Amino acid sequence: MLTVSEIRREMLGATKVSDSIINCIHEQRLLQVWVPKIYGGLGYRFGEGLSLLFEWSKTDGSLGWMLTLCAGANFFSRNLKPTIAKELFSNSKTCFGGSGMIGGTAEKQDDGTYLINGLWHFATGAPHLSHFTLNVKLTENGQSILDENSEEIIRSFIISENDAEIIPNWKSMGMKATGTYSFKVNNVKVSEEYRFIYDEFFTNDALDRIPFRIFADLTLLVNYLGMASHFLDEANVIRPNLNLDPFHYLIKEKLQKTLSFADDIEFTLNNSDLISSEKQSEIHQFGTFVVEDLSHKILQIYIQLGIKAAHTDSAIYQIFSDFFTATMHSNFRPVLEDGEFPVLNG
Repeated sequence: MLTVSEIRREMLGATKVSDSIINCIHEQRLLQVWVPKIYGGLGYRFGEGLSLLFEWSKTDGSLGWMLTLCAGANFFSRNLKPTIAKELFSNSKTCFGGSGMIGGTAEKQDDGTYLINGLWHFATGAPHLSHFTLNVKLTENGQSILDENSEEIIRSFIISENDAEIIPNWKSMGMKATGTYSFKVNNVKVSEEYRFIYDEFFTNDALDRIPFRIFADLTLLVNYLGMASHFLDEANVIRPNLNLDPFHYLIKEKLQKTLSFADDIEFTLNNSDLISSEKQSEIHQFGTFVVEDLSHKILQIYIQLGIKAAHTDSAIYQIFSDFFTATMHSNFRPVLEDGEFPVLNG
C-alpha cells in the first residue's frame, strides 16, 4: 500500500497514472466503489463513496478525477444483465470509461448484433480502461431507427478496450494524468447483451434510483473540495504565516453538508420516495456556489504565494492547474449573460 506522500511524489509532473498506483487501486477495487457486492464490487453507500473520492482528490487532483469518472462509469454495472455484470466484474481490474456524447452509430444486423462506428471525445482514464462505454444512434439499412414519437433512438454500449483506438489528444494545462483522450471505433460488431439503458436497472438498490444530476453533482463536488484542501496544504508550506484556518473550516463545513445531502437522498430513496425537482435544484445550486466560492478564494491565496507558486514543476502550480482545468467541466460552469462583466474605464 502506497502512502499519500509516495503517491503525490509519483503524480507530480506525471502525464499518466503509474502502474504501481494503478495496481494499488485494483488491489483495493477502488474503481468498483459503486459496483454491487453481488458482482464482486465494494458496494459502498453514497456517503461512504463520496468520502473516499474526497480523500483521493485531496491526495492528487488527476488521480481523484480519474477515480471518480471511472468509478462512475462502473456504476453501469447495475444496468447490465446480471450474467454479464458478474462475468465482467469477477475481474478486479475491470474498469469502464467513456464519453457521454453521441459520437457514432450502431447499425442493426440481421443476426441481432450491432455494427458500431464513430468518434468520441473526453474519455477519462482511457489508458487504464478494460472497456469503453459509448452512446450511439441506432440505425438499420443506414437509416435512423425511430421510437413511437418519431425520435431517433439513442442507446449505450460497452466494448472491449481491444476494439477501440485511443487518440491521446489531451492538451489542457491541468489534469494531465487523467488520460482524458478521444477514441474511435471502426466496424466493431457488438452483441445485444452489451447494450444498456441508463435508467433501466437489474439490481434493486436505493442507489439505482439516485437521479443522475445529483450523482454527478455530488461526486464531482467532492473533487473540488479535495483539491482545494490539498491546495491549502501546499500553500501553507510556501507561506506558513498565512491564516488559512477559515478556509480549512469552510471546506470541512461544505464537505459535511455534501455528505448530509447524500445521506438524506439515500434515506428518502430507501423509503421509496422520489427526489423532488426542488431538491435536485437545491443541490445543484449549492454545488455551483461552492465551486465558485472555492475558485475565488484559491485565486486570492495563489497571488500571495510569490514566484515559486508559478514554477511549472511545483506541486502548488499543478494543484492550481488541476483545479481550474476541472472548473471547465460543464457541470458547474456558470452561464453568464451578455453585459454581466463590468466595463473598466481606462
